[in-house]
Amino acid sequence: MAKHFIILVVLLVCSTAQKGLGQVDGGQLGSWYMYFWDAPIKDSQWGFQGDFQHRSWGVPQDLEQRLLRGGITYRPVDTKLKFTLGSAYVLSGDFGESDSNSEEWRIYQELLFPQKLGSRFHFNHRFRFEQRFVENQDFRTRLRYNIFLNIPLNMKEIDEGAVYLAFYNELFLNMQKNIGNGKSVDLFDRNRVYGGLGYAVKKNFRVQFAYMQQTTSDWNKGQLQFSIHHKF
Repeated sequence: MAKHFIILVVLLVCSTAQKGLGQVDGGQLGSWYMYFWDAPIKDSQWGFQGDFQHRSWGVPQDLEQRLLRGGITYRPVDTKLKFTLGSAYVLSGDFGESDSNSEEWRIYQELLFPQKLGSRFHFNHRFRFEQRFVENQDFRTRLRYNIFLNIPLNMKEIDEGAVYLAFYNELFLNMQKNIGNGKSVDLFDRNRVYGGLGYAVKKNFRVQFAYMQQTTSDWNKGQLQFSIHHKF
């Protein structure tokens, strides 16, 4: 039954992606490939986390971004909160045949806290504040809020063998309007809506396949996403 459900969800995701294709900038569906890792230090409130992402304007060609991010985490005693201080490097490519690209360095602070409603609704709230050093732009900052929801289908917890639905919505807000060289941006930077299917290979190793619609102040684009989530 689980195999039939997985096939059905994959077909629905692909169908949704095709329906959104007319709104995609340049008439292309994008693709993102991501690896997230979390490494708490044993018998300590401290740890490390990070991710690597390759994003393409197309499937799979035409570089959109390569992102490398990592940070130090702290979990206060007797709470479910997790604080992170980290940095990131982003290489961004232009859409289409152009080979030009730009670099960005970021410093970020993050707060993550989980919340469970009922027996199967697993929420996570993430607040992230970024200080951005973008090539050929003035110093910028950005505020992000993401609400995640995972719903296991064949068991109540996301343990080994769990099949689950994965959703999130993330809002990005620019904290400065003028970014240098006579250019400006809106308060609203972008919004991402994500829906897909996950499978827990082990309790600490999960994979997800999903469709994400990203809306910015200038364009609206769909992306297929494949991600690995690994906790050491």
